[in-house]
Amino acid sequence: MISGVRMVLLGRQGAGKGTQCVRLARHYVVPHISTGDMLRAAVKRGTELGRRAKAIMDAGDLVPDELIVRVVDERLHQGGTTRRGYVLDGFPRTVAQAEALAEITAAQPLHVVVDLEVPTEVVVERIASRRTCADCGAIYSTAAPPKYGWHCDNCGGEVIQRDDDTEEAILHRLDLYERETAPLIAWYAERGLAVEVDGIGTADEVSTRLYAVVDERVAAASTPG
Repeated sequence: MISGVRMVLLGRQGAGKGTQCVRLARHYVVPHISTGDMLRAAVKRGTELGRRAKAIMDAGDLVPDELIVRVVDERLHQGGTTRRGYVLDGFPRTVAQAEALAEITAAQPLHVVVDLEVPTEVVVERIASRRTCADCGAIYSTAAPPKYGWHCDNCGGEVIQRDDDTEEAILHRLDLYERETAPLIAWYAERGLAVEVDGIGTADEVSTRLYAVVDERVAAASTPG
């Protein structure tokens, strides 16, 4: 049986991170855990943390680090994650969050932190060509549009370019990502956990590279000495 893994996947918006997180989770039979998933799960369970998070989100405010860290701590101590591991998506975003995660996972440390590398000009092109159904959220692109005009194949809703998918908005988001994530990657590199993987190619090609890197790190961690 394929072994589990404890890992973080980082990558610019448009790098294909969402697709690869799902594939990694299926391949290693572990949960794909995103910040949004964790918050929604806590809210659904009606925990004290979930109630606090819901009140903050309903007010339109950002959930503070202190609460995010507690929700992550709660999620990573549930049965499935303690037995086989997880693929973390969207957390940590900063060095402060990485330090908190290191404390949470002290007994079962991360195997690897992968930076899925796709050049800025490529992700800008990908996102700028993206089109989204205004009703159900289905994703299309100028290269792969809906079958019948700009109406969703799933629900018939109007397929549009989101306001935050313009080139100017994309470059702003990418700049924020670089400022937050560059120090984070450096922090993990100092601890021997960070690995860069080329995100250019088909989804299958990228997955193969990811599996090779993860397998090597998991095997190294399980080797005595």
